[in-house]
Amino acid sequence: MIREEKQALVDELSEKFQSHNAFYIADASGMSVAKINEFRRLCYNRGMEFKVYKNTFIRKALDTLGGDTSEMDAALVGQSGILFSKESGNAPAKLLQDFYKSQNYSKTAVIRPAFKGAYIDSGVYVGADQLSTLSTLKGKNELIGDVIGLLQSPAKNVISALSSGGAKLAGILKTLAEKEEVAG
Repeated sequence: MIREEKQALVDELSEKFQSHNAFYIADASGMSVAKINEFRRLCYNRGMEFKVYKNTFIRKALDTLGGDTSEMDAALVGQSGILFSKESGNAPAKLLQDFYKSQNYSKTAVIRPAFKGAYIDSGVYVGADQLSTLSTLKGKNELIGDVIGLLQSPAKNVISALSSGGAKLAGILKTLAEKEEVAG
């Protein structure tokens, strides 16, 4: 590969990093072609992409992000594939966990593709122990929905109290009126 081809590959990877709010680094070495194809099909079905890159290309592309990505160096060892997601930061973590469950890995088996690290909205997460934490992260849209729900909640409670109070008051007045008619 000549220098221009390498630079074009780094530029392409940099553009993908810029256009995706989340990407995960995983090691798929040792997987059979059939298993890798099964994993890629699952990625495609969920709107994600998995592609293998050289660690040096990944490092050069990470340098273009502008933030401190030096922690990611721990993940750039051995074979590395990138799992890109446009929708949310937790989607790739959920995909990996679902794939692991579908493979029925034993406790002694080497799990592949092995999660090595993630970059989500300029946050760096490294290590297999981070995967379960990442799967529970809420995405930006989920957080906005929660905030809107919290803001609407007090207004709904006031309206509900007023409307139910009005019905109760009307019921009490009707009962009192009926009592006066019966008494009078």
